[in-house]
Amino acid sequence: MAEPFSEAAPSLTELGNPRKPQGEAGAQMLAHMNESHAAVTAWGLSFLALTPADRVLDIGCGGGAALARIAETVTQGHLTGVDYSAVSVESASKCNAAHIAEGRMEIVQGNVSALPFPDAAFDKICTVESFYFWDNPAEDLREVRRVLAAGGRFVLIADIYGGAALSQHDLDNIARYGLYNPAPETFRQLLENAGFDDVQVHLREGTTWICAEGNASAV
Repeated sequence: MAEPFSEAAPSLTELGNPRKPQGEAGAQMLAHMNESHAAVTAWGLSFLALTPADRVLDIGCGGGAALARIAETVTQGHLTGVDYSAVSVESASKCNAAHIAEGRMEIVQGNVSALPFPDAAFDKICTVESFYFWDNPAEDLREVRRVLAAGGRFVLIADIYGGAALSQHDLDNIARYGLYNPAPETFRQLLENAGFDDVQVHLREGTTWICAEGNASAV
């Protein structure tokens, strides 16, 4: 999960590589991400149409703030976070310790390329500020579609996209970290090719934010 894009980011990303937070520097990065991603997360999650009984997966759960926000609505279902950084798993677990103790949530280490879950395991899936780093976006999105139940919804949330009026700071970080940053139409094509239906791409006016939404047709 990444945080290379705010104007405060240079000092932050000097702490470590946002591709996979590690050690104390990674923990500090994740704490900052929980704060700096709050607004774009809230906006993007508004398209997820959460209900109290949903089974929800957050891919690249980072510091756990998105899961905590989702838990405010999903009070009867179950939430799962997955991240391939051990430091992220630890940080997200601390952030959501009460929900985990209540049995409402679990957070596991894993990779989006091979999600450790059965087919159709979740009603709603989100990923916030992590898609930039996925190894194989096209195949990884097919893996996300595999674990989404019929009638379910997936949202991909990012605070920059290709073709937006990005700052030089953003452009430098895209080059520095090798970020995958497609244009809105490419997001649409990727989700459709991965098997999602009713794909919509939302842009927030006055920002560089994007939320790509894909659904799974009900059987």
